[in-house]
Amino acid sequence: MKASRIRRGVAGAAVVVALAGAGVLATAPMAAAKANLIAIDKVSLDGAGLRVNVTYSCDPGMNHQLVANAEEITSSKLKGYGAGTIKVDKLVCDYADHTAEVRLKPAATLGFEKGDKVKVTVFYFDDDGFRYADTKATATV
Repeated sequence: MKASRIRRGVAGAAVVVALAGAGVLATAPMAAAKANLIAIDKVSLDGAGLRVNVTYSCDPGMNHQLVANAEEITSSKLKGYGAGTIKVDKLVCDYADHTAEVRLKPAATLGFEKGDKVKVTVFYFDDDGFRYADTKATATV
């Protein structure tokens, strides 16, 4: 009988600890779990370049840029390339989701045209040359 009572006490203590741990997790800020993410919302033609609308979140105090690169992938002509950046001081880093528009300038004289299929990559780039959170999408502009 005593062994059974001890087992119930240990099991009860384990349940209390598990519930307390779950309560701590449930009340923890959700923001910390979603920082430094990027989603590509829309890719559109902007003259000879492109406009990429993104939703992003980042940690406070981060010192990085948001970079977008594009490559035209479905044409018999020479491929078009483009790049754009949002500098550190233009990003709002507070764990919340924010939207931004990155304008990509075409490389050299080759631009993008209506109907081109493009592959877009958006990522963070820091002062140490570290690149992370790559997000890719293809779109027809």
